[in-house]
Amino acid sequence: MSDLNRQQKRMAQKQGFVDEQGDPVRERRQARNQPRPGEERVGPVQFMREVRGELRKVSWPRREEVVNYSIVVLVVLVLLTGAIGLLDWGFSEAILKLFDR
Repeated sequence: MSDLNRQQKRMAQKQGFVDEQGDPVRERRQARNQPRPGEERVGPVQFMREVRGELRKVSWPRREEVVNYSIVVLVVLVLLTGAIGLLDWGFSEAILKLFDR
């Protein structure tokens, strides 16, 4: 592993291929979100309870905010569609005039 540059060594350490000294690791570390051997996975009911618990923590927007954001998105969509349509029309007219001579 001595032929790796500093950035490659850091990445290999982060991925668990080498230790702090740069020596190869025999066994890779487990990913944080994967169950370790011996740990059991939760069932569907427990999973849904945890999902509901996490969704309660979410900061949901108020109705007025959703309406305002939707209006902004629609206005920008109409403006960009119009601009692209005008550019398309302009370029097509220019190309037709160029080849029509």
